Amino acid sequence: MAALVDTNILVYRFDDRFPGKQRMATELLRRGIAENSVSVPHQAIIEFVAATTRPVRGHVILSPSDAMREAEEMLHQFPILYPNDAIVRSAIRGYATYQLSWFDAHMWAYAEHYGLSEILTEDLQHERFYGSVRAINPFLAGSGSGRHRK
Repeated sequence: MAALVDTNILVYRFDDRFPGKQRMATELLRRGIAENSVSVPHQAIIEFVAATTRPVRGHVILSPSDAMREAEEMLHQFPILYPNDAIVRSAIRGYATYQLSWFDAHMWAYAEHYGLSEILTEDLQHERFYGSVRAINPFLAGSGSGRHRK
């Protein structure tokens, strides 16, 4: 396991409003499953259900039943990382040190705690290191179109 997948990657997999990002997220996740090279934090599953079922300007990505079914599938497809006291303490540090949002600080803390070298996200500064974890935005041109190191 080398990379942590942020919620936005999971959501784009189902969001047909952004076909390019949808294709890239689908490929990244398929490759991650095949290579066992990505992990999903527990938090991302919770955020995924909330984000895909919440109406935004009248658009809902998934029905509640479809979102729950997909969340259940993720539990079978990916290694799921769970929080503990050390992760919460690291998130507090990341929040203060790196000026991250509370949710992004938790994502970083999962990666740092579990020794993952990268976070695949569009929410953090591309190619920046946060402690020992590098943020990669797979949707940026030149970022390898979703490639990540193993």
